[in-house]
Amino acid sequence: MNDTTAETEIRSLIERWAAAAQTGDLDGIVAGHTADTVMFDVSPPAGGVRGLQAYRDSWGPFLDMSATATAFVFRVTSIEVTAGADVAFAHALLDIGPASALGQDSSPLRLSVGLRKQDGRWLIAHEHHSFARS
Repeated sequence: MNDTTAETEIRSLIERWAAAAQTGDLDGIVAGHTADTVMFDVSPPAGGVRGLQAYRDSWGPFLDMSATATAFVFRVTSIEVTAGADVAFAHALLDIGPASALGQDSSPLRLSVGLRKQDGRWLIAHEHHSFARS
């Protein structure tokens, strides 16, 4: 089952998350996540980041780095969503990095998320980032 309303809501959630990362809006980055969210990122720890506060804290180094980069880009280039009544998953590709470096031997960031519907809202319960290596 792929509910088009759910798909639209989830796409919007991921696009808002990326827009918040683009502008350094930490509250916007964490807004669409569950309290027990789990994230596996490109950087350590290998066991993942668990819980909303740990997820929030994990963004500090990235936001510091991106704030100093000239014309830093964090944008969604594609999203695919599969949604049921109360659980869903999505995967997306993102361009990420200084605008001058994109397209020059750069690899897109791969994003996979697992979502739960809570109190009528879709929230990200699991987030995973990776880079495709050529």
